[in-house]
Amino acid sequence: MVPLRSPRNAALTAAATMAVGGLVWYLFRRPRPTAEEIERTRRDLLAANGRITDGSIIEAPFTQQDDSSSSRQVIVYNYRIAGVSYEAAQDVASLGELVRDIRTDLPIQVRYEPHNPANSIVVAEAWSGLRLSSTHPHPDAQANSD
Repeated sequence: MVPLRSPRNAALTAAATMAVGGLVWYLFRRPRPTAEEIERTRRDLLAANGRITDGSIIEAPFTQQDDSSSSRQVIVYNYRIAGVSYEAAQDVASLGELVRDIRTDLPIQVRYEPHNPANSIVVAEAWSGLRLSSTHPHPDAQANSD
């Protein structure tokens, strides 16, 4: 036990207590990332470091044109790695312009994490494995043609 009769020991104990208290306060009060931020980080990581394989779309998003406000915002796709078939879905609600007029009759490219092949994407802000119709080419293709 540290004798607290010395002013130096008392000051060090108080400083250490305040430091631990500040750390605990920060850990409980720090801002947590939102679900959208976590998903964006996952897409960015896979777009930058993921391996590519071929896949196909099972179900593409569509928007109903009537008065109801329901619309599908999910791409369901499948792919095969090392003899194992995977079926996955990606929410593309935040990637609206990148997923207009998808060609479901053509193969797609899927980016996946090598150590966890079930973690995959077909489109991100910086990369797309989708085939789009010729009337709406991918924005990157337009930028490269200039």
